[in-house]
Amino acid sequence: MKSLVVEHPGLLVLADRGVPEPGPGEVRLRVERAGICGSDVHILHGSNAFARYPRVIGHEFYGRVDAVGDGVAVAAGTRAVVDPVISCGHCYPCSVGRPNVCVELQVLGVHRDGGFSEFCLVPAANLHVIPDCITDEQAPLIEPFSVAANITDHTGVFDQDVALVYGAGAIGLTIVQVLKYVHGVKTVIVTDRIDERLVAAQANGADRVINTAHRGLADALAADGIRPTLVIDAACHPAILGEAIEIASPAARIGMMGFSTDPCTIIQQKITSKELSIHSSRLNSHKFAKVIDWVASGRLHPERLITHRFPVADFEAAFDAFEHHPTECCKVLLSF
Repeated sequence: MKSLVVEHPGLLVLADRGVPEPGPGEVRLRVERAGICGSDVHILHGSNAFARYPRVIGHEFYGRVDAVGDGVAVAAGTRAVVDPVISCGHCYPCSVGRPNVCVELQVLGVHRDGGFSEFCLVPAANLHVIPDCITDEQAPLIEPFSVAANITDHTGVFDQDVALVYGAGAIGLTIVQVLKYVHGVKTVIVTDRIDERLVAAQANGADRVINTAHRGLADALAADGIRPTLVIDAACHPAILGEAIEIASPAARIGMMGFSTDPCTIIQQKITSKELSIHSSRLNSHKFAKVIDWVASGRLHPERLITHRFPVADFEAAFDAFEHHPTECCKVLLSF
């Protein structure tokens, strides 16, 4: 089988590997579509501290059941997506419904081989059957939308919120859709430094966009008397938290999704004087079923994020488009 492998930081190859056999409790998936994520690029460049090499990357993928191990009752040919979060089930985070921060956490495509391969072994418990109304191209995007569902569940969302989303990349756009189309937020504002991404934000439900390459965000909001009640950072720059604390309304919630190791400076008094709530979010915690329902019911539109499609043999062009063409590229799909 063909597998897209990061042999070591800086070297991505399409390798020939043997087709794996599923063990007890496992499913072998014949992968059909997979989406490139920023974390895949971080693993390629050696900036993901959790990755071990060599590694078959990819955690946004869809396919059909090809074979099953002992104890698994799912028919061959069943269409399915896979939650990449694998947890122990008995540590403290798992016991309180937070398997995404399990003390023994493994993530497909990071800690163990993922879905950029013609065949992939996955735990049957992580398999989610999808209905026929979800298309082959929509299916891989269940995972990034589960990330959006995770942060919005943490922060809570009210229809009267004035929501501000930092960043109009793929994750920012999933958050915009969840805020607008699922929760019915009346005002969703998106900020970015690339005009084309802000156009995409409007196409995905944003009511207002602000290009901070041309105008300071605080000034733009203050000019209209806007104090966001919900702020979600999907741009992940260390300076954002301090600014979010400054511009947020009293009693606002702030959601953080970044993994930067760079320090940031915040002032405690500005948090407590407003009684702000600050939430962090990683991956997803059992959100796949919810997102599948949202997509199946037509509330979410994953296809709006897809800008590029490549066969896996053209992986170099696919990664080049994802990394180096931010004005025209959002979500890249690989076909196997």
